[in-house]
Amino acid sequence: MTLLGGDTTRNADVVVIGAGQAGLSAAFHLARRGFTPAPAREQPADVEQPATAAGPGRTYAVLDAEDGPGGAWRHRWKSLLMATVNGISDLPGIPQPDVDPTEPSSAFLSRYFAAYERQVGLSVERPVKVLAVEREDADPGGRLKITTSDGGWTARAVINATGTWTRPFWPIYPGQFTFGGRQLHVADYVSAEEFRGLHVIVVGGGISAVGLLDEISKVTWTSWFTRREPVWREGFDRQAGHAAVALVEDRVRQGLPPQSVVAATGLIWTPALRAAAARGVLDRRPMFTAIEPGGVRLADGGFLAEDVILWATGFRAELEHLAPLHLRGPGGGIAMEGTQVAAEPRVHLVGYGPSSSTIGANRAGRAAVTEILQLLAAPAGATDPR
Repeated sequence: MTLLGGDTTRNADVVVIGAGQAGLSAAFHLARRGFTPAPAREQPADVEQPATAAGPGRTYAVLDAEDGPGGAWRHRWKSLLMATVNGISDLPGIPQPDVDPTEPSSAFLSRYFAAYERQVGLSVERPVKVLAVEREDADPGGRLKITTSDGGWTARAVINATGTWTRPFWPIYPGQFTFGGRQLHVADYVSAEEFRGLHVIVVGGGISAVGLLDEISKVTWTSWFTRREPVWREGFDRQAGHAAVALVEDRVRQGLPPQSVVAATGLIWTPALRAAAARGVLDRRPMFTAIEPGGVRLADGGFLAEDVILWATGFRAELEHLAPLHLRGPGGGIAMEGTQVAAEPRVHLVGYGPSSSTIGANRAGRAAVTEILQLLAAPAGATDPR
């Protein structure tokens, strides 16, 4: 069988899509449970693999669309330093090296992820973009077919860890395409210096929005708009964290689009943000009603002239390659049971919904592997290994 790229189809028991925090965590736990990397393309697919602790010849592959290690961290703006980045958890098994708080998070975490892949011995194939995942046939215990930019794969299970960075969310507002200034999303942000002397609107109520407001306001004029009044917290304890994750878990269990964990927790006061508030930077305005060539029409009918609109409006999960599986339900989301897609036990989503934090991603990787071991051990013809 030949697929895109002219290469014969390769086989693995488990294919992990994505090599960010969640994907590397899943790969670590697969290796720890005895899975070995799938044979190289040059090795005949019918060569028998030795039995391992995971079972007879159990194999895995990690496919990553990036050119190098680091996942989405490779693309973060240079001014996002390790001193200011939201808490990053260690990858399983190997703690982070000593952190220089003044180093850009993109550089530090890309280096950490690269060293991790080497030390753990993970075999990540890149750059390989997954284009589609579909069922080979109608057998619910059969294999999944994976079409990529570098040939095809089949697998008995897929762990999807593609994150959100490649799908920035742009809200639509009346007159948006008439604006004569510049519009950009957080995903395109480089530095505050490029806005010096311009009036900048920042739209959004999350961590990125307030962090960039603080940064940009130090070199130029800013205005802040959100749809809802932000909720601020003095601190964040374990109980609050569990409550926030439970809210997100309940949504995905019902098949609703996941709310971010940050949206459920609110914003945490930091010394930097308190200083920004004292400067008047965090004086939030209700959302404007329309965009005009020279600025925005305010909720009270007034007009505010602007040069730049920065949309800090979040991201959506990158799941388009899973569309052939028809996983979305009538609620607009994908109904989940833990990391497992309720309607398709062969597919696990990690770094999705309640596991979108770095701590959650590590736990989700371990949970997905545990579930997949049960699936692989199920008798032939069983549709639900539980």
